[in-house]
Amino acid sequence: MPTVTRRDLLRSTIALSASTLLARSAMAHADALMEATTATVPALAPRERLLFDFGWKFQFGHSTDPVRDLGFGNSQGDFAKTGDFEFAKLKFDDSKWRSLNLPHDWAVELPFVNDDVQNSHGFKPLGRRYPETSVGWYRRTFDIAATDLGRRISVDFDGAFRSVLIWVNGCFIGRNDNGYAPFHFDLTDFIAYGQKNVIVARVDASFGDGWFYEGAGLYRHVWLTKTDAVHLGKWESYARASVSGTGAVISLGTVVQNDGAATASAKVSWKIVDTAGKTVATADAAAQSVASDGSAVYTASAKIANPALWSIENPNLYAAIVTVESGGKVSDAERFNFGVRTVVFDADKGFSLNGKSMKIQGTCNHQDHAGIGAALPDRMQYFRLGVLKEMGNNAVRTSHNAPTPEWVEGCDRLGVMMMCETRQMSSNPEGLAQLEVMVKRYRNSPSIILWSVGNEEWILQDDMAEQGAKIATTMVRRCHELDPTRPVSAAVNGSNEKGVSTAFDIIGFNYHAEFPEGYHKEHPKMALYGSETSSAISTRGVYANDPLRNTMNAYDGVVPWGQTAEDWWKFYGGKEWEAGGFAWTGFDYRGEPTPYGWPSINSQFGVIDMCGFPKDTFYYYKAWWGKEPSLHLFPHWNWEGRDGEAIKVWVYSNCEEVELFVNGASQGSQKMPHLGHVEWTAQYHPGVIEARGSIGGKVVLTEKHETTGRPASIRLSADRTEISADGEDVAVLKVEALDKEGRPVPTASNLIGFKVSGAGVLIGVGNGDPNCQQSDKEPKRSLFNGLAQVIVQATKEAGEIHIEAVKEGWEGPELMPAKLMILTKAVQLRPQVG
Repeated sequence: MPTVTRRDLLRSTIALSASTLLARSAMAHADALMEATTATVPALAPRERLLFDFGWKFQFGHSTDPVRDLGFGNSQGDFAKTGDFEFAKLKFDDSKWRSLNLPHDWAVELPFVNDDVQNSHGFKPLGRRYPETSVGWYRRTFDIAATDLGRRISVDFDGAFRSVLIWVNGCFIGRNDNGYAPFHFDLTDFIAYGQKNVIVARVDASFGDGWFYEGAGLYRHVWLTKTDAVHLGKWESYARASVSGTGAVISLGTVVQNDGAATASAKVSWKIVDTAGKTVATADAAAQSVASDGSAVYTASAKIANPALWSIENPNLYAAIVTVESGGKVSDAERFNFGVRTVVFDADKGFSLNGKSMKIQGTCNHQDHAGIGAALPDRMQYFRLGVLKEMGNNAVRTSHNAPTPEWVEGCDRLGVMMMCETRQMSSNPEGLAQLEVMVKRYRNSPSIILWSVGNEEWILQDDMAEQGAKIATTMVRRCHELDPTRPVSAAVNGSNEKGVSTAFDIIGFNYHAEFPEGYHKEHPKMALYGSETSSAISTRGVYANDPLRNTMNAYDGVVPWGQTAEDWWKFYGGKEWEAGGFAWTGFDYRGEPTPYGWPSINSQFGVIDMCGFPKDTFYYYKAWWGKEPSLHLFPHWNWEGRDGEAIKVWVYSNCEEVELFVNGASQGSQKMPHLGHVEWTAQYHPGVIEARGSIGGKVVLTEKHETTGRPASIRLSADRTEISADGEDVAVLKVEALDKEGRPVPTASNLIGFKVSGAGVLIGVGNGDPNCQQSDKEPKRSLFNGLAQVIVQATKEAGEIHIEAVKEGWEGPELMPAKLMILTKAVQLRPQVG
């Protein structure tokens, strides 16, 4: 029997993030998990799940002109005859189409347009008023062996934005009309076995699902799956752990589907293994007759003695291997991870995990990143989680849509809890279908602590409160049917006294700090949390509001409906009955350029900028969410032309006392208020400012900023200098300007060009500037307050990636260039379509 490594099955995508020290304990645990699972195990034959990302062709279509849209829609009779679509046949000429690999977001490649209608979507030319850039065609040929005849062949999309039509071998297969839920089609009857086949996807991004940047195209993975006629149902397998004393009972279930021509007898067995691959429990379900074109439900239970619990500190995972036998042989098998833990939301005590009281220290996050838009390589999910974990973030909310599988997987492995949210709050067929797919797909993930059925549905909360209550009740009931282990809630911007809120298991408040205490008194048995809080705004490295430059200060910027980090956390983190909450947002994101409009093209709500570079507020959370002593001094001390002026100096720290020095002279010592900060007003003169943090009268931490000289050289550094040569893995590079003393210049804005050669390619650049309209794809980027980012991706050939950074343009003094080499190592590739 062929073998694959457990590393392949579990996905080797653990990474350090921007700093090599980020979330070290969690990352070390994740690395240990991967190392413990490298032994080979039998492949789960006869099922094959093949990555379908490589070797696609792409071309823009047109949403109003059929001639510019491959002739599609030129006649009302396009769908009259099956097999009649010429662009989905082998003879069609796509030689002039662009070659690319998935995931792919074409929106991030488009220029910015000054169009207020596109404000919230990041000023990209998408929508019905931009027909020439709102439709994209994807095309690929692929082989199916003659020996696959008799098997079921399906194509699986993890998500696409937004309206997708699929053809195979000239035949229309189906459509999908939402941007986030996964979908799949059975291609069995349309395949040419032993021959080449063609698949075509037309993706139309003319309509959006949300009010934020959503991307465009096949921006998540695509898979080709092969099974026998008797096989496991899609996302029907589950393992529900119930802790009792020193053991755990695992309730197991699945569905067997029979797509064969005759009734089949099938039995199911389960094997549960730990991270070392040791079998810790087994279970069996008796054989059943499964009718042709029918299905049967199988259940069993197993016990694990002294289970290793999943927690934030130790995110232990188990794997369940479920096997179907029919006709005296294995007909299908699959493997999925799950965890053993207890989660309690309590109206008096807040939140606890495994009996340990704690606060949800969460952030809301959209899914895009600088340079790559919504099409994130898997490694980037871990990079982003690593940055969040460094500041003590222990939970994320998937605002406002079903997440990509790799984000959930990353949370499972790194010990980050999740509020998992569907996009459409509706009990119509589409809304319930999206909800059902999300819950089924992710109900085995231990990181998920609650389901969210929507966000800020004001109409259903107020004007249509009666209908809203019915809609929410139906959605909550469906969640409970599919997963009776988790509470259901939503993010509500209001009083929560009527409408959808009447259906929820626990209550979340978006903003409105005036409501929670009153609600707690009126509803003392209902657990509460902050589903969306703060909305503080700042621009990284900026220390004064400047409406002419569309920038916000790092001290206390906040929108009218929001609160500073300190204000919201003093409430949600300071009351025992509050479970904690989710700050808006962890990362900046494209669209919603609050508080300014054009030329701002992304939000400034993030604690972290678009690239993953921390803003100063990051260190407030690190001080009060983290467990280690922390101290952060700001601003920088480069204020050319402002000699003698008063500068506000702040320190975020969890030390007991902090003393500030300016050019060696003490400015006084201050006690650190609980959940607060300390500040001084200091007169600027070039030199050094230094903060010294003390605990028990002893200095334990210091930080200082020196006035630097002008930029003299460039420095490149990477999150990792060795990555996998698999065509997927990435290295994230930080670009800085240094003065002649080798000190980073915090105000540098030089334009830097990049040359990438060897065994990798540049896939994106960024700098965290919310107003920067330079291309995300061209090999150049200006520094923004001293920083820029480059993302390079490995090819499938082992070797070296060489990156060179040089000064672009004639303005300003020359900078000494920088070079960096990333080694790409040969690895076993994931099974994939050739």
